[in-house]
Amino acid sequence: MDNKIILTIGRQFGSGGREVGQKLAKELGIGYYDKELMALAAKESGLSEEFFEKADEKASSGLAYAFTMGYSYMGLFPPYADVLSNDRLFLYQSDTIRNLAEKGSCVIVGRCADYILREHPRCANVFISASKDDRIARLCQMHHIDEEAAEEMIEKADKRRSEYYNYYSYKTWGAAAT
Repeated sequence: MDNKIILTIGRQFGSGGREVGQKLAKELGIGYYDKELMALAAKESGLSEEFFEKADEKASSGLAYAFTMGYSYMGLFPPYADVLSNDRLFLYQSDTIRNLAEKGSCVIVGRCADYILREHPRCANVFISASKDDRIARLCQMHHIDEEAAEEMIEKADKRRSEYYNYYSYKTWGAAAT
């Protein structure tokens, strides 16, 4: 019997989901992947990590995305547009997530991992949420910012994550938290 376990963690910005994931991975003695997924996906795809960083947890925006990455018809666009689209980068990252799940036990934070691994028999999914007041207080303490700046960070990050998750999973991000 396969004893490996895959834990995916979705989280609201400022809720502590990343820290929970790190502690779980350390306690269980298993791999932890969050932003490290971008470096792995870049290595496996042969593309620059910069492409993955710029597309990190952002829904596809079609042709406009290629222009925001600094490409034009005079440069790499359009011959490589399919390779560099957010959708294509999501597919590369999805392959990396599936490969990690096949190799062994791990904790994966964000990046639609719960959806990507939805049919994996040894995958458990968790969504970490917290009250807005607690998240604001946590961000103020961590980043030494005022409440207004923390609230703005939360709104932007949660909106971006929600759009990303809803676009790629066809599900509603954080539904259990609302």
